Amino acid sequence: MNVPIRMIGIATTFFWIFLIAFAASAVYSVKDLRFGFGEPQFTIAPTRGLLFSLPINIENRGYYSISSFYVTTEFSGADGSVIAKESTLLPIIPKGELVTVLHNMTLNLDDMLENNEQYLFSDSEMRIAASVGMNLAEILPAEASTNFSFPWGAPFNNLSFGHPQCTAFNSTHLTTRVSISFENHAAFDVAGKIKLKIYNDAGVLLGENETGFNVPQYSPYNGSFESYVPAAEITPSGHFEAYIVTSLFDYGPVVIPYG
Repeated sequence: MNVPIRMIGIATTFFWIFLIAFAASAVYSVKDLRFGFGEPQFTIAPTRGLLFSLPINIENRGYYSISSFYVTTEFSGADGSVIAKESTLLPIIPKGELVTVLHNMTLNLDDMLENNEQYLFSDSEMRIAASVGMNLAEILPAEASTNFSFPWGAPFNNLSFGHPQCTAFNSTHLTTRVSISFENHAAFDVAGKIKLKIYNDAGVLLGENETGFNVPQYSPYNGSFESYVPAAEITPSGHFEAYIVTSLFDYGPVVIPYG
């Protein structure tokens, strides 16, 4: 009766030795796991929004396959508010293979601007919390996380309007020209139109017009508006109301005083 019990004890001992050795080799094989990140890109999403794409190269040089590999990123503003969060799952990465996965996240600029219009007009930073998880040898779970900053370039950085320049049109109206300038610091092109309304110092609407624009990334823009305004109601000071319309977002009014 003692022999079977002893045999069971020996088998149990070998089982645990095997399990510990297996776990150690699986963990050790992590050193042969290589990660590489490609250049992130911004493109127009199929639905209204901005698509952030990050290529991730994973090379499994270890002894075992990896399953349930995932990467999760969370974008938040300088104030800590969450802008977007997304995960990408790769079911299995066989041993000895190089796999490239595209991690995508859609940013809703309408929501971003509703919380903070400075994303439109001022360069800033976004905070990114990233976590990676996997099952080593398809059994042992492992996870790591990190935080880093990502520069955000404003598409309408330093938006400014010039003082209305007036010339005579007829006995009752003036032709008014207003210059506009900004710099697209974003990593994507911006195209659309800007509608401008001109008010005098009493808040009376003098005139309005719109102009189209198509500005490549990291490029400046200079344009102008022309409208006819009543000569009797023009004043040295007042304010503009600007409305920006693009395929990515609508925003306005942006109120800018003049004079």
